[in-house]
Amino acid sequence: MNLQQLRYLNEVVRRGLNISEAAAALYTSQPGISKQIKLLEEELGIEIFVRNGKRIVALTGPGKTILDIAQRILHESDNLKQVGQEYRGQDSGHLILATTHTQARYVLPQVVKQFIKRYPKVKLGLHQGNPTQIAEQVLNREADVAIASESIMLFDGLVSLPCYEWHHCVVVPPRHPLLEIKKLTLAKLAEYPIITYDHAFSGRSKIDEAFAAANIEPNITLTAIDADVIKTYVELGLGIGILAELAFIPERDRHLRKLEAAHLFKPTTTHLAVRKNEYLRGYTYDFIGLFAPHLTREVVAGAMRND
Repeated sequence: MNLQQLRYLNEVVRRGLNISEAAAALYTSQPGISKQIKLLEEELGIEIFVRNGKRIVALTGPGKTILDIAQRILHESDNLKQVGQEYRGQDSGHLILATTHTQARYVLPQVVKQFIKRYPKVKLGLHQGNPTQIAEQVLNREADVAIASESIMLFDGLVSLPCYEWHHCVVVPPRHPLLEIKKLTLAKLAEYPIITYDHAFSGRSKIDEAFAAANIEPNITLTAIDADVIKTYVELGLGIGILAELAFIPERDRHLRKLEAAHLFKPTTTHLAVRKNEYLRGYTYDFIGLFAPHLTREVVAGAMRND
């Protein structure tokens, strides 16, 4: 038994039991993977996969247990490598962040600037997606840290920590009738076409919940995956926008006006997540501290131990 066999097993399962895709991902051959998995089964004396002819179609009961153990072994193997890298080169390495457009565009720039100044030898990468994609990237070791809304708390393989709360706001073109209203109501918003986030993004559920609780049907005519697109179409006069307040910058968004809406929609909490039982490099702890100062190394390490 060796780590390579365990990697082959794990990748075949990750690729939906498609050996060809697993071989391509691991830069090896399909027969090579099949042979190594067969050798592993022979050594253990059990079948890991249910087969239909030469094609594997499912994990056996024992196979599921073996996969779980194999994943833990591979995880700890990666942690050992991280320890070696930590002490071999404490100020160099890679850090991949998986986050949403709103975080990448409006929250992270100053944090990234500080981090790069402190760790010029660390290669930093930004992957963007919706919260589900972001969480999966971290779980699949395609990224190291996830930053998104509360929904990443739903993934069992992650330790999720709250960073800060934010509210939605309403944006409209200059001289829009809503600017004359002293205090916005959901009923007033529903009188106009609404442009807001796709269901997978930036607290959209809080918007839907507010209208549903008031028994009001909003006229949502257009959805988008980021705030910049929403603002663009509001500027064109296609509707009013509901977006994250932090995505409105007065000096940049001079062709729009912001209306407070914190009283209409519940706040959303941005969370940061890492893999459970992960060995974090020192610079990863420092990045987390730059992003959310209350998340000290002790707090993060404690959360990972207690999860």
